[in-house]
Amino acid sequence: MTPEEQIQYEKALKRVKKIKGFYTHLLVYVVINLIFVVVNIQDLEKGESYFQFKNFFTAFFWGIGLAAHALSVFGPNLLLGNDWEEKKIKELMEKEKSEKQKWN
Repeated sequence: MTPEEQIQYEKALKRVKKIKGFYTHLLVYVVINLIFVVVNIQDLEKGESYFQFKNFFTAFFWGIGLAAHALSVFGPNLLLGNDWEEKKIKELMEKEKSEKQKWN
C-alpha cells in the first residue's frame, strides 16, 4: 500500500468509526426511549393523557444532542471546515519545528 493509499485508508477508517458511533448512539436513544414510553404508559392514572411534556422530556433534550451528533457526522463542517484537523496538525508541527530550530 502506498503512503497515499494508507492515508486514504486511515481517513476512511476514522469516518467509519464516527458513523458507527452515531448509529450506536441512535440505537441506544431508541431503546431507552421505548423503555420510557412503556414505563410512562404503565404509570398513567385512569383517563390521564399520555401526551404531557414530562413524558417527552428525556426524548426531547436527548434528541437535541442526537441531532447535534448527526450534524457532526453527516452534516457540513460549518464551524471547523473541511480538513481542519489536518491543517491544525500541520500548523502545530510547523510551530514545534520552528521552536526547536529557535533553541538550536
